[in-house]
Amino acid sequence: MFEAFWRETGDAAEIVIPGWQTMSYFSDVTNVCWFLEPGFDHEVRRLHRLVGNAAVDGYHVLVGTGSTQLFMAALYALSPPGADEPMSVVSTAPYYSSYPAVTDFLQSGLFKWAGDANAFNGDTYIELVCSPNNPDGSIREAVLASETGKAVHDLAYYWPQYTPITRRADHDIMLFTVSKSTGHAGTRIGWALVKDRGIAQKMTKFIELNTIGVSKDSQLRAAKVLKAVSDGYELAAEGKQGHHHHRLFDFGRRKMVERWSMLREAAAASGIFSLPEETSDYCNFTKEMAATNPAFAWLRCDREDVEDCASFLRTHKILTRSGSQFGADPRYVRVSMLDRDEAYDIFIKRLASLK
Repeated sequence: MFEAFWRETGDAAEIVIPGWQTMSYFSDVTNVCWFLEPGFDHEVRRLHRLVGNAAVDGYHVLVGTGSTQLFMAALYALSPPGADEPMSVVSTAPYYSSYPAVTDFLQSGLFKWAGDANAFNGDTYIELVCSPNNPDGSIREAVLASETGKAVHDLAYYWPQYTPITRRADHDIMLFTVSKSTGHAGTRIGWALVKDRGIAQKMTKFIELNTIGVSKDSQLRAAKVLKAVSDGYELAAEGKQGHHHHRLFDFGRRKMVERWSMLREAAAASGIFSLPEETSDYCNFTKEMAATNPAFAWLRCDREDVEDCASFLRTHKILTRSGSQFGADPRYVRVSMLDRDEAYDIFIKRLASLK
């Protein structure tokens, strides 16, 4: 969906890397995250200050190959070595389908997937809090509390195109990614904001042993992309010409509002699908009331003879992900709202035609 926006920005997000540049493993040996490019660090902090969605003062910025690597690094850093039992990892259902898959993939002795946080009994755990939540778009808070429990906040979708920015998040560990903020999934860059220096060092060690750092070329590109986003607002505010045309979050919000309106009309026309109720709140970034327009639709098939919505839709050439993969009822499916216009229009027509 964001491709159309970036096609219009000219050279604002383009970068040329000379053959001799970015050859070393090291970026800044004085930094906890020694492979973090200073320019990327600067643009991450600048963008969060502009949007107001996360605190950056007093935080360490860590870079990862997408937020998935940082999620794995956080599990490693928060799990004490030598414990009698692996650390339990939980999240409130419906939860992101990759959480259990990534947690248990290596069958680590440090941590294990323990399912729905609401069904968990115990004081020692890592709770994953995704807000706005993937797959259903709901705003989440941690549901567990104990002195030995830990929380990792996955804020990949806490950007103005998807949800009102109601507060400056200041959790101990917060994960973000360019794939959801700007659309550049293929750049494979995510970042974490981490309060505790010791935890930041352990997470950095994981990435060092896992991939000996993170691609500098990708960091430089991501920095240029984030710079273009911030420039679109800050330079326009300074009265400089041309930048008011390239405001990413304005573009994203217009598209998401339009697409959710189309989807709600299609679901109503079919008579057999239901969606979560639309919610709204005051957005501190846009300075106005704004509706929540999640990156995914959590769609339920209400037809009595359909028990597996994903299979039903597949027979009508609509590809979705089953609710069962998110710890939920298979009558639900997750639908991406971020495809190109052509594909999204076809999806809407097919969905509206089902009865």
